[in-house]
Amino acid sequence: MTFIIGHRGARNLWAENSLTGFRNLLDLNVEGVEFDVHLTKDGELLVIHDALLDRTAEAQGPVSELSAGVHRQIRLKNSSDTIPTLEDVLAIYADTKLELHIELKKDANGHAYEGLEALAAAAIDKFGLAERAYLTSFSVDVLKTIRAKAPHIRTLNSYHMPDAEAEGVVDGLKTRLAVADIVAIEKHLLGTHWDAIIANAPLSRLGAWVPNERDDLEKWMNCGLRQITTDNPDTALAVRGSGTTL
Repeated sequence: MTFIIGHRGARNLWAENSLTGFRNLLDLNVEGVEFDVHLTKDGELLVIHDALLDRTAEAQGPVSELSAGVHRQIRLKNSSDTIPTLEDVLAIYADTKLELHIELKKDANGHAYEGLEALAAAAIDKFGLAERAYLTSFSVDVLKTIRAKAPHIRTLNSYHMPDAEAEGVVDGLKTRLAVADIVAIEKHLLGTHWDAIIANAPLSRLGAWVPNERDDLEKWMNCGLRQITTDNPDTALAVRGSGTTL
């Protein structure tokens, strides 16, 4: 069975990376949830996708520049929720069986946050969630740091076309397989280079992101991949339940 992972909670159903979305996802029979973490100047781990507040929150500027506690005053767009912390989200899933795919983001200048890997691992350990957590990143260097600082927590790499074009599809894939337990591949890259990719990686270590439409979900859930990460987990569940997938 291909696992279904709710992307940013389930951003086509509820405000992305919102506590409401994370709670509501519990009512769906999915296997996991994906969300994003930034680090502020005062050491808070905030769950929000972009390095800038502008797109998803009723505020502007870098997430990294927020002072302690200010996130509680900033509402997410199209929601009554404010920006959650990593611990807020972990508390929701502590007593569940869901996998947690926790992406470590970069700052507004494209730089990795110093110490974020260890801080995220410490939060995961505080809730006893290491066995169900994956720390994820586009960056191979970040994954290497995770392996060094928190070798007990599994890793996932998000692989997309710019990296594949820069490194070569297969070479880039092999580099990522060396540092990641799972390689989640952007669906266009995966579809374009399917034969080369599956010749060099077991399906049990591969995923696709982000199929959302029913036809697309049927295609990717029929390939034997470990997982798909989707903004529409309700549609993915309907596809899986219809018997149209393997």
